Order: sequence, then structure tokens, then C-alpha cells
Amino acid sequence: MYEDEKLVCEDCGKEFVFTAGEQEFYAEKGLVNKPKRCPECRKLRRKQHRRSRKMYDAVCSKCGAQTQVPFKPVPGREVYCKECFKEVETSSAPQQSEESANTAE
Repeated sequence: MYEDEKLVCEDCGKEFVFTAGEQEFYAEKGLVNKPKRCPECRKLRRKQHRRSRKMYDAVCSKCGAQTQVPFKPVPGREVYCKECFKEVETSSAPQQSEESANTAE
């Protein structure tokens, strides 16, 4: 159904291929616009955007370490460093009980 299509990057002017697989992925995700940038320029743009993001100083609510976060901390709301956030995130993930796992089979 999909065929590889040659496009021109609006940033560098280089020709790149919008593959049939990529087109299928775009369609599955409901994306209607074709990419305007080649993969290299897209990667560079994302990298530059991450660097330009304003970071805020904070103190981790769990371990007390100084850290930086990409949002302005709100008094009364917990803020975690990367390590503690990973711990909190994995411990708060819904755990499927053994009983319900057995009944799902």
C-alpha cells in the first residue's frame, strides 16, 4: 500500500527517503503531515531543543540531594532526583497480583 517517497529537507536541502515503514507508522499514530526534515536534522533539532530547556534547582524530597528539573517546583509538591524518581515510579507501578494473573490466563 505504501511506497518509499523521496522528500527534500527544509533545513539542509538534502534529499531523504520517507520509507513505506515510516509512512505506515505515521498512519498508525494518526500523523497526517509528512516529515519536513531529514533524520539528521530532526535529531539535531531535538538535541538543540533539549539544551535550550530552562532547568530549575530543587532539592529531592526523598534523599535531599540537589537536583535540577525541567519545571518550576511548586511548594508542597514532591520533587525527586533522577534516581529517586526511577525508584518511586517503579514502586508505584500497578502490581498485578498472582491471583489475578492466574485468572487472566
